[in-house]
Amino acid sequence: MTAGVIVLGSSGHAKVCIELLRSAGASVAYCIGAAESSTECLGVPVLNGDEHLKRLQSEGYEEVFVAIGANALRQRLALFATGLGFRLVNAISPRAVISPTATIGAGVAIMAGAVVNAECVVGDLAIINTLASVDHDGRIGDAAHIAPHCGLAGNVAVGERSFLGVGCKVIPDITIGEDVLAGAGSVIVKNVESGSRIAGVPAKAIHKRA
Repeated sequence: MTAGVIVLGSSGHAKVCIELLRSAGASVAYCIGAAESSTECLGVPVLNGDEHLKRLQSEGYEEVFVAIGANALRQRLALFATGLGFRLVNAISPRAVISPTATIGAGVAIMAGAVVNAECVVGDLAIINTLASVDHDGRIGDAAHIAPHCGLAGNVAVGERSFLGVGCKVIPDITIGEDVLAGAGSVIVKNVESGSRIAGVPAKAIHKRA
């Protein structure tokens, strides 16, 4: 095994995740960026193009973190990387509060000030962003993103790839389907169908994707 995590992504979200990885004692060897990416990200060399992953795997690198904010793309890139033989690692801030009874998946980012309470389940590739809280028995689906300052009460379920924008609030016992987009500041007081776009106080559907 060659030491160092390979980070997929080189944007602002990648910067935060690099610092999270470093705070946990991990070394970040390379970032993989798009063609137009700069040559470094927080001092980490950036290689342009996903084709570098196969070479890095052959050189002995085994750990990868997908630092892409777009949920569906993050999930696809993780599938590609694990298919090459990489192992997903987590990026969790030491300043997050995570219950010992919570279950955390692989490839998860949990930012500073986030709270994950008793018997929550956080799926693979999910993001619990800065100062977001998920109360007891929450269920956060694979590749979902709970944005900064969101507050989810107890027994809330969020489906795969759903995105709750900055400052969303969710009352207890709500189920939010897959691929939902909730606008910033939404107050969610009833169940949300998969594929919906919602916003407002209280949140209402503004568009349902086909």
